[in-house]
Amino acid sequence: MNLRERFHEIMNFNTKVKSIKWEMAYWGKTLDRWYCEGLKKIRYPDITKHGTFITSTSNLYYPAWNSIKKTKLPDGIAITGGGLYWPTQGFPLDTDVRDQFKLDNSQILLNINLLFYPQFEIQVLEENENFMVYIDLDGVKRKFLKETATIPSSLEYPIRDWKSWQEIKANRLSFDSLSSRFPPDWQGKILEYRNRDYPLAIGGYPYGFFGTLAHLLGYERLFTFYYDEPELIHDIVNTFTELWIEIYSQVLFDLEVDMVQIWEDISYGSGSMVSPRVMKEFMLPYYKKFIEFLRVRGVNHFIVDTDGDCFDIIPFFIEAGVTALFPFEKGGKTSLRKVRKHFPRLAMMGGIPKGEIGQGKDRVNQLLIEVEEILKTGGYIPFADHSIPPGISFQEFSYYRNQLNQLINKTGEQ
Repeated sequence: MNLRERFHEIMNFNTKVKSIKWEMAYWGKTLDRWYCEGLKKIRYPDITKHGTFITSTSNLYYPAWNSIKKTKLPDGIAITGGGLYWPTQGFPLDTDVRDQFKLDNSQILLNINLLFYPQFEIQVLEENENFMVYIDLDGVKRKFLKETATIPSSLEYPIRDWKSWQEIKANRLSFDSLSSRFPPDWQGKILEYRNRDYPLAIGGYPYGFFGTLAHLLGYERLFTFYYDEPELIHDIVNTFTELWIEIYSQVLFDLEVDMVQIWEDISYGSGSMVSPRVMKEFMLPYYKKFIEFLRVRGVNHFIVDTDGDCFDIIPFFIEAGVTALFPFEKGGKTSLRKVRKHFPRLAMMGGIPKGEIGQGKDRVNQLLIEVEEILKTGGYIPFADHSIPPGISFQEFSYYRNQLNQLINKTGEQ
């Protein structure tokens, strides 16, 4: 049984199949620490190798990462570890941690342009040794602090009102240029993907029915517009829904895909950022239309990526047709045990509190008791609940990862 087949069996709650060995991601500073502490440096992550087809799917933030002229990784960049789809956001893909701990290969995300065509021209507006201010492919003006080197902060957004939206809609969201949204070697990619042994995803960051709007309007403007400009919000969400359906019509004519990744980040430490009423009015109809279109065409796994405490909005996602959530950050009401008890057919990925991995062997052993319980019920791929931070030593991570691997090995037959 290859990785792709195992993914489907796991997400369909087959308890006889071993779960997948993935991690979500690691900070750049984390890997640099680990290389000094015993991780074998065979293929140092390279942020420059993202292909020639530049899109908002694969290359957002790349100008920021590339502005640091040094031999080591930016401290705050994420290096994907399988649980987070790749390519995304200019992040490199890890192979050294994978190989040392015999983890599984990554899920792969189709690199197609799901945002603007033509894309905005990248413009560096101001730069010195400390920061860079620039306009990215998505038209967002950002500031990147080179010392901390985390995701750049957004300063200005391309959608500000009806006028700016209508201009973008007319000039960058035409349905007449769909072929330009696919890589020039698409026919070769079709042959490659048809013979794959790994899970293939569509969607990803920054594509969601809340997430895309927050990304292009900013959270404050979006929250205000839900009440002051409801027709504008509906028009934006409907336009992107129709665009994605048109693009995916071509994808699914050419290929079978294994999952849809929907990025929302709609929750935070205390719960959802918006009310159930807002979700039902401005998201649910579009979710249902989108998921039904894809389900009829053979897609069965719909995975939402949201941080924070999402427990109270899980019923909304289930009603919408979502089948899995990640990364299940521990805190508030969201815990693996509680979610599985209340929503027994919701698949989960993640859920192991990253900050507690460094609290000693006894604490790791305690965390894995819950993990083992959930593994036995199926529908679960365990890994840390976000990128592993640099406070975790390589020795601490090694103990956790080896114990988790042993647990996975004994809870499945195949």
